[in-house]
Amino acid sequence: MSGSMPFYQKHHRHYDRAYRSRETASAISQYQQSSSSYSAHRSSSTKGAITSAFVDESGLSPQPKRTKPSYLAVDKENQIIGYVVPIFRGSQEFATGLSDTEEARAKETAGYLARRDLFTSGVEMDRVEHKSRRTIMRESADRISLTKRIHENEEYHKQLNKDSLMHPPEFVIKPRSHTVWEKQCVRLHCTITGWPEPRVVWYKNNISIDPMAQPGKYKIVDSYNVHSLEINRCDFDDTAQYRVSAMNSNGELSAYASVVVKRFKGEVDESLPSPRPLPCLEYGVTFETHIVEKFDVSFGREGETLSLGCSVIIYPSLRRYKPEIEWYRDDKLLVPSKWVQMHWSGDRATLTLTHLNKEDEGLYTLRVITKSGYETHSAYVFVRDADAEVAGAPGAPLDVFCQEANKDYVIVTWKQPAVDRGSSILGYFVDRCEVGTTHWIQCNDTPIKFARFPVTGLIEGRSYVFRVRAVNKCGMSHPSRVSEPVAAMDPADRARKGASAPWTGQIIVTEEEPVEGVVPGKPCELMVTEATKNYVVLSWQPPSEKGHEGVMYYVEKCVSGTDSWQRVNTDIPVKSPRFALFDLSEGKSYCFRVRCCNSAGVGEPSEPTEATVVGDKLDIPSAPGRVVPTRNTDTSVVVSWEASRQAKELVGYYIESSLAGTNTWEACNNKPVKGTRFICHGLTTGEKYVFRVRAVNAAGISDFSQESEAIEVKAAIGGGVPHASPAPPFGITVLECVRDSMVLAWKQPTFMGGADITGYFVDYREVIGGVPGKWHEANIKAVSERAYRVSELKENMLYQFQVRAANMAGVGIPSRPSEIFKCEEWTIAVPGPPHDLQLQEVRKDSLLLLWKPPVYQGRDKVNGYYVDIKEAEAPFECWRGVNEKATSKTYMKIKDLKEGVTYIFRVRAQNKAGVGKASEPTEPVLAETKPGTAELVVNVDDDGVISLNFECANLTADSKFVWSKNYEEITDDKRLTMETKGNKSKAIFKAPSEEDLGIYSCLVTHTEGVSASYSLTEEGLKELLKISHDHKFPIIPLKSELAVELLEKGRVRFWLQAEKMSANGKVEYVFNDNIISQGDKYKMNFDRNTGIIEMFMESLGKEDEGTFTFQLQDGKATNQSSLVLIGDVFKQLQKQSEFQRKEWHRKQGPHFVEYLSYEVTPECIVRLKCKVGNMKKESVALWYKDGREIKANEKLDFSEGVLTLEIAQVSLFADIYECLHSADIFIQLLGLDLMNQVFSVIANSSTPLKIQSTEEGVRLYTFVNYYNDELLITWHHKDAAIAFTDRIKSGVVGEQLWLQISEPTEKDKGKYAIEFFDGKGGLKRTVELSGQAYDDAYAEFQRLKQTFPTCSFASPDRARVAGGLPDVVTIQEGKALNLTCNISGDPVPEVTWLKNDRELVSDDHFILKFASGKFASFTITMVNTNDSGKYSILVKNKYGTESGDFTVSVFIPDEEPGKKK
Repeated sequence: MSGSMPFYQKHHRHYDRAYRSRETASAISQYQQSSSSYSAHRSSSTKGAITSAFVDESGLSPQPKRTKPSYLAVDKENQIIGYVVPIFRGSQEFATGLSDTEEARAKETAGYLARRDLFTSGVEMDRVEHKSRRTIMRESADRISLTKRIHENEEYHKQLNKDSLMHPPEFVIKPRSHTVWEKQCVRLHCTITGWPEPRVVWYKNNISIDPMAQPGKYKIVDSYNVHSLEINRCDFDDTAQYRVSAMNSNGELSAYASVVVKRFKGEVDESLPSPRPLPCLEYGVTFETHIVEKFDVSFGREGETLSLGCSVIIYPSLRRYKPEIEWYRDDKLLVPSKWVQMHWSGDRATLTLTHLNKEDEGLYTLRVITKSGYETHSAYVFVRDADAEVAGAPGAPLDVFCQEANKDYVIVTWKQPAVDRGSSILGYFVDRCEVGTTHWIQCNDTPIKFARFPVTGLIEGRSYVFRVRAVNKCGMSHPSRVSEPVAAMDPADRARKGASAPWTGQIIVTEEEPVEGVVPGKPCELMVTEATKNYVVLSWQPPSEKGHEGVMYYVEKCVSGTDSWQRVNTDIPVKSPRFALFDLSEGKSYCFRVRCCNSAGVGEPSEPTEATVVGDKLDIPSAPGRVVPTRNTDTSVVVSWEASRQAKELVGYYIESSLAGTNTWEACNNKPVKGTRFICHGLTTGEKYVFRVRAVNAAGISDFSQESEAIEVKAAIGGGVPHASPAPPFGITVLECVRDSMVLAWKQPTFMGGADITGYFVDYREVIGGVPGKWHEANIKAVSERAYRVSELKENMLYQFQVRAANMAGVGIPSRPSEIFKCEEWTIAVPGPPHDLQLQEVRKDSLLLLWKPPVYQGRDKVNGYYVDIKEAEAPFECWRGVNEKATSKTYMKIKDLKEGVTYIFRVRAQNKAGVGKASEPTEPVLAETKPGTAELVVNVDDDGVISLNFECANLTADSKFVWSKNYEEITDDKRLTMETKGNKSKAIFKAPSEEDLGIYSCLVTHTEGVSASYSLTEEGLKELLKISHDHKFPIIPLKSELAVELLEKGRVRFWLQAEKMSANGKVEYVFNDNIISQGDKYKMNFDRNTGIIEMFMESLGKEDEGTFTFQLQDGKATNQSSLVLIGDVFKQLQKQSEFQRKEWHRKQGPHFVEYLSYEVTPECIVRLKCKVGNMKKESVALWYKDGREIKANEKLDFSEGVLTLEIAQVSLFADIYECLHSADIFIQLLGLDLMNQVFSVIANSSTPLKIQSTEEGVRLYTFVNYYNDELLITWHHKDAAIAFTDRIKSGVVGEQLWLQISEPTEKDKGKYAIEFFDGKGGLKRTVELSGQAYDDAYAEFQRLKQTFPTCSFASPDRARVAGGLPDVVTIQEGKALNLTCNISGDPVPEVTWLKNDRELVSDDHFILKFASGKFASFTITMVNTNDSGKYSILVKNKYGTESGDFTVSVFIPDEEPGKKK
């Protein structure tokens, strides 16, 4: 053995002689054989280019010859490509001193010992060795010891400067890509150096690989810087890009490798050829394993015992040799338990399921592993429901699992059963049982429908198991299999739990000694991980600042929109960063936050969560799509379906079958399957079956899919059409080229193998000097599009490409190599060629051409396309354009084709720079309408539902209807619902609107281009909506709705008129939801010729108040019309009916023809008049005012019958005039309010404002024909009301209204106006007191003032309010208020008190007095808040009028004084 140390040991700090254990030596020897052969091959090709990898890093002396031999293999460019592991063997450099016979005897002895060690465990190695062997081993050990001392010396010097030792990870050997067959194993390995020792993680498609998540699937081994990932039983899902990442404190480095898993051609379920047996490298023995007497598809029932077994033959047969036996269910490794027992008898492997439950249903796999490889066998086990204790009760739930466990609650989940026995499941009951007891307690009082329930009220430290029962209207199901035991404790304590007490299941928790620390910081990343109507689960990350001791948490909540935080766990803080909250109000919105605490205190709260509404946010999945059955064997059918489009947290699918025509359904599986394909076993040969599928999640089970087509059960071979791999693609072109990548496009294979194309694989190779190189895979995962970018190419190199298509049967043969393309960047300004041209809707005179935009856009974006056409046999020069103006769409309807002519098409794209290169031409297409071609038909059914319908006569078993809008596939069912049954499919509009306008098309796959389209325009949509409405709501059109009218004598007529009714039409008369019929009270009439429907009533009584309805029916068409007569409407009609009846009787004698009316003359005289008819000689006329008779100075004119009364003066208060005409038969009274019209006449009689100067100032005045004290007038200055003072006053003298301005100033200039209120808009008279008018008036005022210095304009006898009234009075409620003011004037003025401009009358509450003609008093006896307001006193005599104002504010004692009520 060489004296140097392998490189993977040299820097290993734990290296010692234990390395030479038998297991490690065996593993290294196996690795060495493959590495040595690889190294030898590289050595012969590189002509001895193996150099030493161990160079003295200190640089003190050169490397001596024959020391530290190389263990690394490098190529011509000194790149490491492998290594050789040293083994224990005698070197030819040392003489053994043995003869040939002795040497042979020694080897034979060593071989015997090795074989004995293989088959006998615990037997020590034979201690007797040959002397020469001991000598060789001793010499080898001495050399190793010397090398070790040299290495330690080097390490010592390196430790003097640690920086020279520490370095980032480095890949000595990178993992290589592999392509393997399905169900084979593959191993990726690499060698990594670095110090400190790197941490290595393996990733699949950038997702870290956890071997424990899928036991038996992945195996990760790290040994002396050699890292490997082993993938067992590869399938299609293992095709991916794998990454190995190495990281230490100095950096991180990754390497990539691809694994492609291929499938053999033929049926999907065929057993693949067994992998090539690997030789047993350790002992030179190769085992051949054969599994015989295999278990088949099995059926069992809940509660039964089922055994699965296979006989195993291993050759050569060695005594006491036991292979490794593994059992899997649905690719999950099984371990012995009370439900599962395993046995190996030496030649037979047996698996016993002691008590079948639906959880035991699945695909079972036996795996026999030897040193030379492994063999497997799989078959499905179906478990049927046990007979129900109550007829019609549902099946038992399954897969009961404790999802969330804490110290006082557990969240239990389960899966719904497939069998409900014809009655929908109402809900589920959850039971719990403490471990060690047999007492089950029901946890919920009412059934719950959601397959997830929080169980509360647990005792901390105890262990529990759970079960679930389903209930429907017939009864209760059997309980499910119990869950695994779970402890009610804080998750943080779970890692520190002690042993469980055997009879109670109580868990002993050991508390740690607390360590004094600091107040922790804020928790972070708080989020709501789950929210239902019963509970909300929070999770967060511990704070970065938490000291040296552990932290606990308080959870707080508050209703959204408030800032009132409430602590949830007030008693004991939780230790786990996950918590569930209960007792939240459903429908309310909450926010949550968390605080940390320890012995040092409680920290700051975390950031609150977003508002979360309490309620179930998980909806029941939508029904799966189309179900397609395919023949498989004599007793089984392969059922595939389209996945549910709206399915969150999908659990799986249930499949049911029924004999065609019986409608008796049976479950094909009792455990949900996750895929969209399932083999239904146990069917009867020769019978026809139909299938349907339902989707399942925690919210419930979806509706059934549509039933499949009936299929006869028989083997696919000979009776069906087996799938095959597709033909090769063709027409490979380049769509874009840059410096290091090229985008390729190709055409779909002409033969797809009877199944959909699942993807394409692209290969490329370099062409150097006209000589093609080796093919390389461009993509490891199939691409679904017919275009792909090939990356990591070399600039200016020549390449060829080939493409392979794949379907469910496997990967097809590659296409012919493409033309040679040069990888150089395109710099042209115009766009590249469009691609993926497709022809649809081929007819004798038209077709539809679709294409995809060019990948290379050029200098600017593509803004249009041109389509070219030519006959297939015509020369190249015959290409001609279809469209003169570029189209922006990626499809075109090409018309005016000649029937029977074959055409080809191409498309060119353009941008601002110009038109680019044309696409590859399409395949030739014949312009003809094939027999049986159908078009899209729009239909409106009897219910008014609008749908597009398409029928295909040439449908195949794999055909699908693909609906598109504007030639883009419809994937969202918000606007449309697609239904397919047999060879017919329809797209149903849910709520047709303008949003649905466009071109709709339907394409049938796996046919010869069967397709059609329909353009829905705005006009077409309006017409369809009208037809839909008429179909949905067929009505009898009405010319008029139900109405009511009064006839002579007060009769009431109800009537309506229909446009058209047949002789079979009928009417029902309804009053207040009760049908009424012909009788003494009601008279009905229905004229079918005119459509008039009538009902008569002689009069209306109180019992006739309500709703009258006429209900019409004529075949399917209906209509009705109602009239509501209630409340004031009914009373008014009843009053009018009664009035009409009385009026008819009244008009039999004298009566008023024209009622009392009035008119106001320009002299303000009010003239009242009326006209009387049918007078008699003995009739007399009397006039009344306020109920008192007045004498009229006019005689009654019997010839004309007109009566008049003139009133010289009227007042505003209660002037009601009546005209009474008596003839011993009739009395008519009428009252009129005339003041507004009187005021209007007074205002219109006013003269323009004039200016007059006096010795006191300037007076503005106007005259009216008649003045009434109740006339409201307002004076304005500059459009603002004038506030009167001692200097500016107003008044009335006779018919003159004036405004006096004493001692005018410049401020008094401007526009003045007097406004009269006439009950409508008012009337203004204006004058301008400025400029010359003001100067003249002011000069005249100065002259008069000097002439009459002592004269006073204001009469001393004018009515005045001398004083005594405050401006504001604030008084407490309940007090008395008394105010007194002085009044002067001769004659004694009239005194009026006003509140809010309304006159007050003296009563018990308001006491108004005027004593001695001088003192006016105002008293409120008990003040209340209603007395607050504005009060005024108005004094008036013939010389003038004056007023005084004050405000009263009343406050309640509890309020501040002065606050107005």
